[in-house]
Amino acid sequence: MLLYVIRHGQTDYNREQRLQGARDIPLNDKGRGQATANGRALAGLTALELPLDGFDWVASPLGRTRETMELVRKAAGLDPLTYRTDPLLIELSFGDWEGQTLVEVEAHSPDLIKERNNSKWRFRPPGERAESYAMLADRTDRFLATIDRPTICVAHGGVIRTLFNRIGKVEDDDAAVIDIPQDRVLKIDGDSIGWI
Repeated sequence: MLLYVIRHGQTDYNREQRLQGARDIPLNDKGRGQATANGRALAGLTALELPLDGFDWVASPLGRTRETMELVRKAAGLDPLTYRTDPLLIELSFGDWEGQTLVEVEAHSPDLIKERNNSKWRFRPPGERAESYAMLADRTDRFLATIDRPTICVAHGGVIRTLFNRIGKVEDDDAAVIDIPQDRVLKIDGDSIGWI
């Protein structure tokens, strides 16, 4: 498997450290710049095993990932709209916590924050649609099973953390706290995973 993964560019929620999860929050100006720079970096990679238009291009269907994908493709000299989306790549849902900062959540739910800190991988916030990283990892596994050719993907920080768990064999709770940059490209080649 050959997979290049880019996290969507910054949003105002990222800047404010708000839990955005499955909310459809747009990129801000910094995020647009990050996406464009990632597209240029991708186009400049001499280690790509085939031309950029020979890859399968896929993004999470949320607006911030689609906008990132379109800016990446445009900066790489490709038609911005020629890619597909896959709902398996949507960020994990923080349920009732979406839109709040962890400081705000802790003010009304300190016991739940303590529980989350003790086992972030398995913790599921309150709310009907809320997910744990373990649940997201199951979705990521289903996405990985669909890859049948070299792929370039735009996804979310949570999805990328699960890739480090599944492919990089990073322990569950360690994977849940990995810092995922928005201005780098991740390369997965077989069982090798790392930023380039």
